[in-house]
Amino acid sequence: MSQIKTREEIELMKVSGKVAAKALKKILENIKPGVKAIELDTLAKEVMEAEGATASFPTVEDYKWATCITFNEQVVHGIPTQRELKDGDIVSIDTGALYKGYHSDMAITFPVGKISQETEKFLKVGEKALDLAISKAKAGNTIGDVSQALQETIEGAGYSIVKNLTGHGIGTELHEEPMVPGFGKAGIGPKIKEGMTLAIEAIYAQKSGKVYLEDDGWTITTQDGSLGGLFEKTIVVTKGGPIVLTPYL
Repeated sequence: MSQIKTREEIELMKVSGKVAAKALKKILENIKPGVKAIELDTLAKEVMEAEGATASFPTVEDYKWATCITFNEQVVHGIPTQRELKDGDIVSIDTGALYKGYHSDMAITFPVGKISQETEKFLKVGEKALDLAISKAKAGNTIGDVSQALQETIEGAGYSIVKNLTGHGIGTELHEEPMVPGFGKAGIGPKIKEGMTLAIEAIYAQKSGKVYLEDDGWTITTQDGSLGGLFEKTIVVTKGGPIVLTPYL
């Protein structure tokens, strides 16, 4: 579980990332009112298996789905169910592929049908925060540089970081060191080195950022019922800067 990956390991993670991205793209093409969450999960499994990979998430104990799917005020780890997507919902799709022993992890929060301008802004801020955070994932910087970029962008727009959920290292395990919090100060934390592979996440809420665990034992939801947002990409740190292994589209 080395934090520094070899060239050969990175090549395998590139394939894993492309498979996850292809699965997510297939899901996004099918997001519309009336579609059930479990149907989207099935699509992800089918794409991964067709590409010679499997889903990463069933490597987590007691989890058997290829995706986590959350709605509106839910933030992360939602179990795909028979729940139907409705016009005006926002839905977070979190997925990852396992290819020849190497994981990828990615997520996006996506609108279903027409959403308000306020909700559109909420989603754009999450995407912006993730992009800025990724730009800080350079050799010689620290995890704190990445974390501060997430926090400043999210809080600067008037939203809140969900502080008890974090990004993470990734490789032969879905979750590896170092942890990558959504809050922090530049210049602190572990040094970022060439060859590191990180799953960087913007996990945030429209209002307070306080969350609770739902009765299903998985889904984490905002306490105040405000919207939750989730954007995540897996990256590799190279001499020339960070490279995204899981492009959205």
